[in-house]
Order: sequence, then C-alpha cells, then structure tokens
Amino acid sequence: MIHIDIPGFKNLEIENIVFDYNGTIARDGKMSDEIREMIIDLKKDLNVYVATADTHGSVEKECTGLGITIEKFPTENAAKFKREIVRSLGTENTICVGNGLNDIEMSKECVVSIAVIGPEGCSGKLISNCDIVVSSISDVFGLLANTGRIMATLRT
Repeated sequence: MIHIDIPGFKNLEIENIVFDYNGTIARDGKMSDEIREMIIDLKKDLNVYVATADTHGSVEKECTGLGITIEKFPTENAAKFKREIVRSLGTENTICVGNGLNDIEMSKECVVSIAVIGPEGCSGKLISNCDIVVSSISDVFGLLANTGRIMATLRT
C-alpha cells in the first residue's frame, strides 16, 4: 500500500494500480526490460493490473513471470470494460494509467488518474480528464517511488 496525504486534495491509501497496455506500458505490443523491472519493483507496494483488448496478441507472453493480473476484454466497448475493472477493485484505492481515448472512463473512476504522453501519443481528451500528465511511462514509476512528487502536483 502507498499512503499519500495531499493537503487540500485527499488522504490516499492506494492498494491497486491499473495500467492500459498498448501505448502505455507496451509499444507496438512489446514491453521493455526496463518496464518489466519497474513493475516487479512496484509490486512490493501495489497490486498491479493490466487492462487490455490485447490488440497485438502479446500481453500474456510479455507479462510472463511478472505475477500481475491481466484483464483482457473485446475491442468493442473497451472504455466500459476498463471502467468496470476499476470499479471492481475499488475506486478510492486505485490509481489508473493510460494514454488512449478509451482510458477516459477509468480515469474518471480512479482516485488518481495519470495520462502518459509516450511514443504512441496520447488522447488530448484523456489529458483533460486526468489528475496528472507525464511525458513517459518511466515518470509514472518515478512518481510512485517518490510520492512527494504526487503531493506537490496535486496539493492546493
């Protein structure tokens, strides 16, 4: 669990993180060794979930050995499925991370939502719905390892 007391915002008790897969933690269906290592480290503090329609059919292979939960769903209504995943985990103790238009609904549900502007781009509409916007997926892991950064960004 990660505890963050953010003045004027919320007192957070984060248990879960939901990552969109393609475009967020994977590029063209492939996850880098660096991201794999950061996920392994993050698992010490949070339950890690990957939500994906698995466009490239690679998520299970790429996530082998990570010990995370993969939530796959059909490509139709991806936004609805992602929202329901977050709701099932508990909106007040879940952070979500994404880059696409279909990540908006889960970003509205999570206690803190993070948009990633990565090599595959980021939906402008998602950016306006998220609490935090970063320029790389590595920045997300940096925020979670150094929660004072989250506090500095979100405090009033």
